[in-house]
Amino acid sequence: GQRGEEEEHHSLETFTFYLSEPLSKERVEAFSDGVYAIVATLLILDICEDNVPDPGEVEEKFHGSLLEALSDYGPNYLAYFGSFVTIGLLWFVHHSLFLYVTKATRLMGLLNILSLAFIGGLPLAYQLTSEFAEKSHNEIEAIQVSCVITFFASIFQFAIWTTALLNEEETLHAFARYGGKEHAFMFAKLALYPCVSLGAFFLTCLLSEFSTAIFHLMQIVIPFAFLALRIFVRISLTAIKSVMSLSRHKVVLLEEEEACLSPNETVS
Repeated sequence: GQRGEEEEHHSLETFTFYLSEPLSKERVEAFSDGVYAIVATLLILDICEDNVPDPGEVEEKFHGSLLEALSDYGPNYLAYFGSFVTIGLLWFVHHSLFLYVTKATRLMGLLNILSLAFIGGLPLAYQLTSEFAEKSHNEIEAIQVSCVITFFASIFQFAIWTTALLNEEETLHAFARYGGKEHAFMFAKLALYPCVSLGAFFLTCLLSEFSTAIFHLMQIVIPFAFLALRIFVRISLTAIKSVMSLSRHKVVLLEEEEACLSPNETVS
């Protein structure tokens, strides 16, 4: 019995050490970039293959006007741009994260693979929202599936950063550690997509007028919200530093005034 307990304790130590064992950061980044590139390529192939008007149809149905024929595919093009913007920003967040990672671990690599698994589902989300772009119950369900895919793709990125923070002195650059200059920005970047995807999911449950067009417009607007969020965080940090510096300055002035007072004045 004692020997079995020792073997079990040893196996647990080995398992824990295995998860925290260093992993090649360069290979994790290279594999991730390859997956992002393939997913973006699949989106481009989808939009080019099924959404090009037939010349005969242009002549007969649209009287030779190519622009009118292309406008008929407007929901598909909107879905494409919204999905491509999502992939691009998720790649940017991933790049920003690993820019401050000094050493990757096997647990971080596992979480990264889980994130990439849902990144690979973004072409599926594009096909669903482009095919079910008319007012129907299936349209709402297609948006919800897209929100779920985006949420898990981004929440696993957030989990990578959280895992790195647990051993930040070895895994993170000083700028991105807790209290560092980039810590607030990293938190805002990694929390943006989980919050937006959850918000869009709940909007589909509350608003019957919610449509794929609104959903894809939200995806396209997110980069501007991302920029505004960074500006907001910068202004907030500057305001907090200003308030703290003013409070410290007042304390110093009070101490100097007390030092200048005579002992009798101080007592009184």
